[in-house]
Formats: sequence, structure tokens, C-alpha cells
Amino acid sequence: MATRKAARKPRRKPKPSPPVSTACKTASASGDGATDDNRSARKSLFPAHTPYPGALAALALCLLVALAYFPATLAGFVLDDNAFTDARPVRMWSGLWSIWFEPGALQQSEGHYWPVLYSTFWLEHKLWGFAPAGYHIVNLLLHCAVTLLLWRLLRRLAVPGAWIAAAVFAVHPLHVESVAWVIGRKDSLAAAFYLGAALAYIRFAQDGRWRRYAGALILFALALLSKTTVVTLPASLLLWHWWQRGRVTAADLARALPFALLGLGITVADWSYYRALETVSFDYSLLERMLIAAHALWFYVGKLLLPLELAVIYPKWTVSAADPLGWGYLAAAVAVVAALWFYRRRIGRGALAGVAFFAITLSPTLGFVDYGYMQFSFVADRYQYLAGAGVIAVLVGAVTVGVRRLPRAHRAVSGVAVAAVLATLAALSWQQSGIYQNKFTYYRHIIALNPQARFAHFGLGNWLSAEGRHEEALAAYQAAYRAARQHPDDTTWNGFTLAAIGRAYEKLERLDEAEAHYRRAVEVSARQSSINSLGALWLKQRRYREALELFQSALASTPNYAKAHSGAGVALYGLNRYEEALQSFERALVLDPFLEEARTNRELAIKALEGEGG
Repeated sequence: MATRKAARKPRRKPKPSPPVSTACKTASASGDGATDDNRSARKSLFPAHTPYPGALAALALCLLVALAYFPATLAGFVLDDNAFTDARPVRMWSGLWSIWFEPGALQQSEGHYWPVLYSTFWLEHKLWGFAPAGYHIVNLLLHCAVTLLLWRLLRRLAVPGAWIAAAVFAVHPLHVESVAWVIGRKDSLAAAFYLGAALAYIRFAQDGRWRRYAGALILFALALLSKTTVVTLPASLLLWHWWQRGRVTAADLARALPFALLGLGITVADWSYYRALETVSFDYSLLERMLIAAHALWFYVGKLLLPLELAVIYPKWTVSAADPLGWGYLAAAVAVVAALWFYRRRIGRGALAGVAFFAITLSPTLGFVDYGYMQFSFVADRYQYLAGAGVIAVLVGAVTVGVRRLPRAHRAVSGVAVAAVLATLAALSWQQSGIYQNKFTYYRHIIALNPQARFAHFGLGNWLSAEGRHEEALAAYQAAYRAARQHPDDTTWNGFTLAAIGRAYEKLERLDEAEAHYRRAVEVSARQSSINSLGALWLKQRRYREALELFQSALASTPNYAKAHSGAGVALYGLNRYEEALQSFERALVLDPFLEEARTNRELAIKALEGEGG
């Protein structure tokens, strides 16, 4: 018996369960997600027995994007789209070199060094010119890609209801500005590279393959060269480490350091270039900037929860340290963070991580650093394009966990509720996309929600003028000037609007009124456009000596002002001083080889000199 027992084969040990990812373990331990793939599949919208459940889920997200934003494919170009339609490097075959290695070639666009963004416009121009539909379809495809990447990231982080959170992101009307506005592509393009970098870094942290780390760095660089506000990625990576383990180690800091240095280098270079072109400075104290930031955070949360009356340019609120409401926003923000920290062991670290991601990702646009758009508003829908995913994930995750605790009979109702929410958001996005149909619908929408938006009145006037509706254009410019007068220190905009009123009067052949407004515009801001308008009017009236004095005065302060050289040349030509006129035209062409009026007039001056010689 003993021999037989000894001859028996030892009982085979049960196979160990397959390892669960670190992210899932942490999520489970902190109450942030499920760790059992089968249990997760049973509770998902796509059961495990469904063929290719991942492909069907991805297809569903793409269909949601296509349905919600379909009106955008029929839209045209609107405000600031001329940043790329008028950019010479985008139009030229050789322009790709200029986009990457001659930043000054794009200084008349947005004043930023974002070569990846403008490379996409360059490529599309070579494919379909400036047909708006192609650009809008690419924007939709980019938003779809961001949605799929976000879904994949949320699944890897084991966030409950990951697909639903991605679906809400896909159709949320707050994202219309970044999708339906062609120049808004910078948000989705940068977000796509950002999420790709985050996914590559997380996989590196789990398997230690350095090629993934290198890939993450490259993707982060591409994101920064699309829009530098994604500079916050290193902070988000450290936040992920904290969510995973409840602490950040020296090794985590060492891995994040190259990302921080890369982000700092590109952002400082871009910001220096921007400040060299546009000097902006707002005299807000640190306390006032904290009040602006707190108000903005709650503004975005409110629009995420109730996305109604979405304006392209929101009214700018008054900032005062004596305003109790401002202190209320700040106190509420601090209270929420404190509560999530205090209850992190009970509810998990996920909620605090999501809220922190929201604030960190928004931080470049919260008013701590001055940027040009702050003269119009402190907030914009496009600023929260990527940041809002943090709040969406927290809210959807919390609701999903709550629904899983309901009796099985009640869970079917939750599916109907999800469908209703997605349908409502998609309908609102469809409606909001319609405002981008043309410049008229676009500006009218802005003015309806923000009557003091001088930018919109001015743009509407330009559109009406181009359509030959000069009386209506005059009324729009006058409304822009009334709004601009509320900001007397902003001499640039006051000068702009006065010159525009003058142009409208000129087109209506009311030349005395046109001249009066041009003169006021020159007095207010002495901008080149105002000088050009007044000088052109005098040339039209053959008041050559006055025009020559005006242009020569402008050149005394701005010697490299090409149009002033050209205008002076026309005045000299009118005074029969052909040799001096030729010199002025040639100087203008040296400064601006593409100035066609100078080229044409140069030929006339040469012929006049030849006639004199004959």
C-alpha cells in the first residue's frame, strides 16, 4: 500500500489566475472600477458573446459623432478661419518648409508656433483647395479618433461606464466649437496626440518597454506643436501614479521629468514668439486671478451639466475682491477638493483624480497667465475640450457604480435613461453645429447671446459689406463702436471700428463723413489700416499733397511700412514726380514682394519715365 501511494503522481496545483493590471487593482481597491473582465462584460452594453464587441462599440461611438455633428459638414469658414485661408505658406507648394522653419511666415495668422496644425491645412489645401466640406469632415474624423482614444484610456484605467463616458464626450454640445469651427481643430488634434502619449506612457509603466516611453515623448511633442495648452500632461501622469498607488515616488518623478522639460521648452518658445507679436497685459492681482479661475471652473462644470445658451463669446464678468459671489465660487472649489480628499478612503481616489485632472488641464486658460482672448471673455467652450473628460468620467463612473447596486429589475430603466441623455446631447450638438453655416448665422448667434460682443458686430459688418449691404454694414459697425467705447483704454478696437464706419460711409459715397471717421481713427490709434484708408480716400479725391504728407509721416515712425511706400508712390505719381514714385514702388516691393498694387503701379511709373525720355 505504501508503495502504491508513493507511486501516485502528485496532485497538480491549480493554475494561478491571470495577472490583473496594476491600474485595475488600484481601481478596485479604491472603489473605482471592476477587476473581473467577465463581470465587466456582463454589465456592459455589448455582452461577451457578441461577435467583435469592441468593434461594434467603436462603430457606435463613430456613428454618434457623425449624427451629432452632421450639420458641420455643410458649414463654411467663419471667424479666424482666415488664419489659414489667408496664410501664404498654406497656399504654396513650398510652404511646408516655411511652416516648420520660418515661424515669421505665419505671424499674420494666430501668432503661435503650431506647425503640426498648419501642416494639416497645407496638406488639405493640396488635396481639395479651400472647399470647406473637406476641412469639416477631417475635423469630425479627428473628434471621432479622440473619442475612441478616450474610451480606450478609460477602459485601461478601469473607469466604470467607460463606454458611456466616451459617448457623452462624443456628443456633448460643449465640443461643437472645437469640431464645427475649422480653426478649432487645434483642440482635437492636440487632444489626440495627448491621449496617445498618455496611453503609451501607461503601457510603459506596466511593461517597462522603453520604446513605448520614447513613443510617448514623440506624441507629446506633436501635441505641443498642435496647441501648447496640453503642456499639463506631465502633471496628469504624476496624478495617475498617485491614483494608482496613493503616492508619487522618486522614480515616477524621474520618468515625468523629460516630459516636463520638453513641455517647458516648447511652451516657453511659443509663448515668447506670441508675446513678441502681441503684447497683452491685464492688471489683475493674484487674488483676482484666483477669483477668475474659481468662477471659470464652476462655469465649465455648469455648462457640462446643463449645456444651454452656449455662446461663442461669453460676456466678460466683472472681477472684484469685494464681490461675495466670487468668494463663494472660490470657497466652493476648496470645499469640494477638501471633501474628496477627506473621503478618499471611503469613495476611492478616482473622484479626486478626475476633478484634479479637470482643473490641471484647464489651468493654462484660467487667467493666471495673460493671453489675448481675455480682453473679450474669461471662458470659451473650446478651452475645456480635453479637460471636461475628467468631470464626465467622474459623474458617469459614480452613476454606473450606483446603478450596479440596484436590483436587476431596475437596471433596464438605466439603459433607457442613458439613451435619452445621449439623444438629448446629440440633438443639442446638431442644433449648435448649425450656427457655423456661414458668417451671418455665426455672428447673429453671438450677438443674440452677447450684445456687447464688439468682435461679432464688427465681423457681421464685414460680412454685410462683402455682400453689398452697405447700410446694414454701417449699422453693424456703429454697434461695434458703441460696444468698443465701453472699453476706452482699448484704443486698437476703437480705431478699428471708427475706420470701418469710415469705409461704410465711403462705399455709400458719403465722403465727408468717411473722412471725418478716418481722421478720428488715425487720432485714436494711428494704426496702419486707418492711415491706409484715409490716404486712399485722399488719393481717390486727387488730394495728392495731403496724401503724401500722411504717408511720409507714417514712414517717419515705421520705415518698413510697405503699403505706406506704395501709397506715397501713388501720390508722387499724381504729382508727376515719376522718378521718386518708381523708387517708392520698388521699396514697397522689396518689403512685400506680393504687394500687387505696387507691382502694377511700378510698371506705370516706368512707362511714364520712358514717355518723358521719348
